[in-house]
Amino acid sequence: MPNRVPDTRTATLKDIPLVKRLADQGIVLDSELGFTRAADGPNSAVLSSIVLPQRSLCTLITRTGDGHVVGQIRLKASEHLAQIVYIAPQLEPTMHDTAWLHMLDAMAAEAGRRGAHILTGEVDEASALFQTMRTAGFAVYARQEIWRRAPGQGFGDSNGIELAEETDGDAMDIQLLYCNIVPRLVQHIAVPSSESAGLVYRQGDRIQGYVAVSEGKCGIYLVPYLHPDILFREVSAILAGAIARANRADKLPVYVCMRRYQDWLGEALIELGFNRWADQAVMVRHITAGIRQASFAPLARTLEAIPSPIRPPTSQVTEPVIEINPHQE
Repeated sequence: MPNRVPDTRTATLKDIPLVKRLADQGIVLDSELGFTRAADGPNSAVLSSIVLPQRSLCTLITRTGDGHVVGQIRLKASEHLAQIVYIAPQLEPTMHDTAWLHMLDAMAAEAGRRGAHILTGEVDEASALFQTMRTAGFAVYARQEIWRRAPGQGFGDSNGIELAEETDGDAMDIQLLYCNIVPRLVQHIAVPSSESAGLVYRQGDRIQGYVAVSEGKCGIYLVPYLHPDILFREVSAILAGAIARANRADKLPVYVCMRRYQDWLGEALIELGFNRWADQAVMVRHITAGIRQASFAPLARTLEAIPSPIRPPTSQVTEPVIEINPHQE
């Protein structure tokens, strides 16, 4: 009788045939990686992490009596944040989600061991995995739309708008812009990727726009951070300028991640030839760090250290003394 107790471990070279077999059946939960460098497929980042192990990537395998589930997490550089990259096969509504729940728990545990405080995933709300992630302790922190433009549509009119590559001297102004437009609840998970290039738009001496640009062999991925004071015609020009500066924008599809707090960018995207491609929920699970070895001082010693007339109780109890009046009958 097959063992139905799920067992999760780190993938090794002997698991490559299994990962290849499941590679085209999965779901990508890292939009930047999925739209630029193909996290799934036979030449995916999942396989490369097994052949060439990296500290930032970890691939796990959960085995049950019914089959296997493969998953991968990616630790963000210089951040206490881990991102779910990929889970395969894709969970269908008719399937029992026990193996996927064990995989999500194992991902959180592994991310915590590697120093992450938060585990995130970008998932379609219509997918069966969305509800399973909620069961596993994930909560929706933000919603976002992915817009896509097919290659070969030109770059649009920049209307004289100039964008400059970000420099170290721009860091404070970019941070100020980020804090002004991104809701506080999601500021710690909506930061631009460290693997993206940054373009800044200035009005006078102030940075009013920032566009994070990630490029790969499969596409170009933009995440704009634009101040609401920017005029509509300037929004279109800024996005057109960012697309024009990408190396292969005429040959690759361009994707824009528009989070709900910047949904006013939709009209500009339509003007530039973009179509709404996917609706996603950004889900977050906080990882609690455990105490490796508890150490407790005796209560009496702790109380003695407190500068107070209070003293700890003793183990001996003195019986009350009752005085008897000899003249009382």
